[in-house]
Amino acid sequence: MRTAKTLKVLALLSSMLMAVSYASADENKDGYKGKPRTLLWASRDLEYVDTSKYKKDGPFVIGFSNASISNIWRVGLLHSIEKAAADNKDKIKQLIITDANDDPAKQVSDVQDLLQRQVDLLIVSPATAQALDPIVSQAMDQGVPVVLVDRRVSGDNYVSFVTASDQALGRTMAQWMAERMGGKGNIIMIGGIAGASPAELRIAAAKQVFAEFPDIRILDVQYSDWSPAKGKQVMAAMIQKYGDQINGVWNDSGLQGSGALEAFVEAGWADGKIPPITCADLNGCVKLAVQHKVPVMSFDYPPAMGGVSVAVALKVLAGTPVPKQYEVNADIAVSKGDETASVKADRWVEDYARLDRPNDLILSTGLGPDYDPSTFSVDYPK
Repeated sequence: MRTAKTLKVLALLSSMLMAVSYASADENKDGYKGKPRTLLWASRDLEYVDTSKYKKDGPFVIGFSNASISNIWRVGLLHSIEKAAADNKDKIKQLIITDANDDPAKQVSDVQDLLQRQVDLLIVSPATAQALDPIVSQAMDQGVPVVLVDRRVSGDNYVSFVTASDQALGRTMAQWMAERMGGKGNIIMIGGIAGASPAELRIAAAKQVFAEFPDIRILDVQYSDWSPAKGKQVMAAMIQKYGDQINGVWNDSGLQGSGALEAFVEAGWADGKIPPITCADLNGCVKLAVQHKVPVMSFDYPPAMGGVSVAVALKVLAGTPVPKQYEVNADIAVSKGDETASVKADRWVEDYARLDRPNDLILSTGLGPDYDPSTFSVDYPK
């Protein structure tokens, strides 16, 4: 028969084991590294493309037609592609890169030039869907396979589109926020560029989730052009209008999310009092959340998809079937203590944020913790 003292000892040992188990779980929050979950969990049949007709012997000449490097995210995309090419020097003879400076007409000319240089495959990140569709179709009709990355063309005459799921991003962020708020309260939604497909898809997906919670009210939906400065301006106006009625701020990106957090801080909200917020990609958003004790969830739209597009390109040239739409995985980071029933962390925000690095650092490039866009250099085949 167990004595009271024995039972106390057993209870203490049990609590110690639970603490050790929880600590071990904390230590293991270092990111999801498996196959993209959007592919594994897809409720629809995935369309795979037979690429046997593109199979050829290497090494290959690959062209990359880039819309621009006009923001830090797109710089990360470019660097990810360059690093993947450097890692595959045995298969890639030359990577030819063009930059359209956000000019669709120039990008059409860039693609024409790459075709004249007889590339084996094209990777294209279109400035606009409609303007690039005819030239992408022309390349395909000439037998040059095209892999799209980040943005797609309006038609479907391409081999594969490497992207991340805007719908999954929007839904997951909204589900976390709704559950973190206990299913009730007032939300501000701040999207990217009005009319841009990623922004509209994310907002629409989030609204579907919020509609499942009758006690959640969307106070306002605003756009930020994915600008920290404009995000700050928009949030400052919302704070002035609604004040402490705001119980959560849904952002479809950390770009405007960082600006929104700055607005709360400058409006005098104390640490630990700023409402739950969502982030993605940008260090400044998660960094400010950690510094000011803000409940936060981050779902990245990683420029690491650039490197994935190179891997998909090499599969195409090897004649291996590839998904028509390849949705890369994105890590979910949550502040400690703020996981919900539906949204668990791949890593803790406290471990993900780089407190020692600039706010404008993109975290999801896949280029390692020491990545610095201003000094990045890699010897890829030119």
